[in-house]
Amino acid sequence: MPTYPQLSASRFPLPVNSISAPLAGFCVLAGLVASAGDAHARPYFLLGGIVLGIGVLLSVRLCSAWERAVVLRAGKIKGVYGPGIFLTVPFLDQVTEVVDQRIRTVPVNTRQTLTRDTTPVDVDAVIFWMVHDPLRAVTELDAFAESVSMVALTTLREVVSSSDLSVLLEDRRRIDDELREQIARKTSEWGVTVQGVEIRDVQLPVSLQDAMSRQAQAEREKAARVTLASAERAVALELSEAAKSYEASPVALQILQINRIFEMNKDRGTTILMPTTMADSMAGIAGLNIANLAAANSETETARGS
Repeated sequence: MPTYPQLSASRFPLPVNSISAPLAGFCVLAGLVASAGDAHARPYFLLGGIVLGIGVLLSVRLCSAWERAVVLRAGKIKGVYGPGIFLTVPFLDQVTEVVDQRIRTVPVNTRQTLTRDTTPVDVDAVIFWMVHDPLRAVTELDAFAESVSMVALTTLREVVSSSDLSVLLEDRRRIDDELREQIARKTSEWGVTVQGVEIRDVQLPVSLQDAMSRQAQAEREKAARVTLASAERAVALELSEAAKSYEASPVALQILQINRIFEMNKDRGTTILMPTTMADSMAGIAGLNIANLAAANSETETARGS
């Protein structure tokens, strides 16, 4: 069910305000002071001070900088007054309402609203609005604040019902602009300006949240496996090229093996014996040197015998 915002009732000013009451008291006090000098005229001065005080109390009005007062004279529109001090005719003029022109915020909540793809969601939004024409807002609507709230609520439900869930979750800025345009179009004739609309939260059912979480997890796992397979393929291609190079140069392969073993055991301080053909090569070179030395010795002995 939708949650309707709780707003205060329309503000109707009291006859006494911050300026009329002190002035009325001053008039009564002046009548008392004037009546102190003459005993015969004392009742007249006192009565005059009281009457003047009542007149000031009923005629002097004060509005703050952000307020405007709508005044009726004999039931007809006299005008909009304020800010500051203004006068009214007692018993003839009526200050029907004082309108606050500051920007107001109204929270709007919809519960279990179906989107266009039949997904129930709870949407929380905030409406920023202000009254730019107090006369129209008061004379054309019974309660303009409640009317703006109801229009905002119905418009929010309409926009949510005509949008897909993915749009609500991914394109909130466009939804905010659409809500603002529609609400402003409906309320502009009432003297109300909608400054902005912001969607604060979109809540999904718990079952749908679990399903979306599993879907996102599956997509991330799929992406990870694709990345791993791509890396393994690149490594396999590089190893294939390296194998061809080592096949053409066995010495390079032996050097690579020695280097890998050294890197694996350089911090362990171990000794590794590796079978290699280096010893056979050195043995062949040593035998050749011995044969050359023996031939030289025999030539030396033959030369001495001759």
